Amino acid sequence: MPGEQFTDVGEGITLCHESFGDPADPPALLIMGLGTQMIAWRDDFCEELASRGFHVVRFDNRDVGLSTHVEGRPATLPQMFTRRLPDHAYSLEHMADDTARLIDSLELGQVHAVGASMGGMIGQVLAARHSEKVQSLVSIMSNTGSRWKGQPALGVYRLFLAEAPEEKEAFVDHVMRLFKVVGSRDDMFDEEYVRDVTARSFDRDHDPVAVGRQLGAVLKTGKRDAMLRAITAPTLVVHGTKDRLVRPSGGRATAKAIPGARLMMVDGMGHDLPRAAWPQIIDAIAENASRAGAAGAPSAQVAA
Repeated sequence: MPGEQFTDVGEGITLCHESFGDPADPPALLIMGLGTQMIAWRDDFCEELASRGFHVVRFDNRDVGLSTHVEGRPATLPQMFTRRLPDHAYSLEHMADDTARLIDSLELGQVHAVGASMGGMIGQVLAARHSEKVQSLVSIMSNTGSRWKGQPALGVYRLFLAEAPEEKEAFVDHVMRLFKVVGSRDDMFDEEYVRDVTARSFDRDHDPVAVGRQLGAVLKTGKRDAMLRAITAPTLVVHGTKDRLVRPSGGRATAKAIPGARLMMVDGMGHDLPRAAWPQIIDAIAENASRAGAAGAPSAQVAA
């Protein structure tokens, strides 16, 4: 594993990325979610996926981790609630274009795009806008941008929108309180891992303003149903039955909007990627890729 590398993808954006497995294997590009660094795709998850015959690439989106942080204040809460974002705010289209240029810069050809939460949204936009670069798509715990589908449970808003502390330990505790509400069922939730990756992410990069700019990108793009209908890549939609941050209606709406998409509900999974669900998810990623004529995989339990 070569370790972290940096690639200038143009438009003033440099992305930090890391790879696992044989570069000769079909590329699986992992796209992480809101305010979340690439290390949230755990090393052993990446290694397990690579062992299934993929060249796995993970990266930090703009405004998170070691990739470029753009300038400017995020939208205000009233602007976000009304979805009237300022002209200077970037959108999911900009983030998908970053991703497309990374694919070109790394000469990956066609990728198997796997996105989680906002990363699933970026993957959707990538597959719609840059169909020639996406061989298959897996959208995990994401939605269509609808105001009525896949929105947080009412009790989650207070925690999700609360101002995070600046001191490291207090910040970690703050994130833990959120994930104990939106994370997986108790017997699946990996508290030690969530605490560890939050602390390591804080040390690696801490920009409390940037997450607001990313949230603005989601809201500026808005409802994506028409865009999703243009996706032609074989698509799998994965969602946890216990997700309270992006409720399961978001996954169902996504699968309905994308032609031919398959829906897999993971019992007990919340808005995280618990180790207990990895075998099911990794099998399903590989099987979806095989629909596009790439690496084969054992059969997974995929429900339409």
